[in-house]
Amino acid sequence: MERNACPGLRVEALAVWLLFAGVALAVFITYTRVPSEALYHVSRGGVVGGASRALVYANFPLALVAIALVAVSWSKRMGPRLRTIAIASVALSAVVYWPGVVRQSNLDARPINVLAASGVVLSLLLTAVRAQRCGVVTRTGPSRGDALRVTLAILVLALAIPWIAAETGQYLGGVPVLGSIFQSGELRSQPGTPGRHPAVHHGHHHGMDGTLLVLTALLLSRTLPSLESPRIRTWLAPYLALMLSYGIGNIANDFWLEQVVKRGWTDWAIPDVTEPRATTAWAAIVLAAVVIWALWFRPLARDTAS
Repeated sequence: MERNACPGLRVEALAVWLLFAGVALAVFITYTRVPSEALYHVSRGGVVGGASRALVYANFPLALVAIALVAVSWSKRMGPRLRTIAIASVALSAVVYWPGVVRQSNLDARPINVLAASGVVLSLLLTAVRAQRCGVVTRTGPSRGDALRVTLAILVLALAIPWIAAETGQYLGGVPVLGSIFQSGELRSQPGTPGRHPAVHHGHHHGMDGTLLVLTALLLSRTLPSLESPRIRTWLAPYLALMLSYGIGNIANDFWLEQVVKRGWTDWAIPDVTEPRATTAWAAIVLAAVVIWALWFRPLARDTAS
């Protein structure tokens, strides 16, 4: 591909990479400086602990997103070498789907995690090559559903405030307004877990993963009409719809547990949907994804206007 011989890469793809890079840096720093005892299901500390947790983060949720970014970076004019890199990236990133590759019960990195992380690196390489050879489209017009995108983004970012603080190893206690709205460092108990612990532990949360997945789906859905390949558009639309629905499910589960159940307002918890299972909660996620796809993302994929 020579520069200007292919459509420029949409700036939304770079925005997603920057978003995940910022969180990856926060994960590395926090898990390096905060003792492992104060974090969630990790046993390593120092630089090794930071690198370990960052590697797991590169698996989940980043590998899920890397697959979508390969689709956004794909071009009909890519040569055999870049096509091989793209296919290898998807295959390696998809390792994260294998049960047990990432386990909430043990978030220390293992050798298997290198595979999905390698797929992420290849996806980043593909994005960089596409941007360098084809340029970046920084001025884009309105897209169907932009008002809804902004509303959803503001909502999930507001709910993510305790997790953003936790990402940097901070509590919200003493912070004006936010400290009275959200609980974070207060010692709380929850059904089924002995003892008392901070309502929002330091470090990375699956609610934050959900936030990142929602923001990614909202951003990359704007690129659907501009993608060259009809097959890529047809495949990516439901993938992003499921990503959006899945992200919302993880946000709901984590936020409800920490901000509602741990206040003692109820013992009922929104089911954990981190891992796909044959449950009513996952049926709801799939159904919501179908609705999002049918009413929003599918029409975008059929609209070839940039």
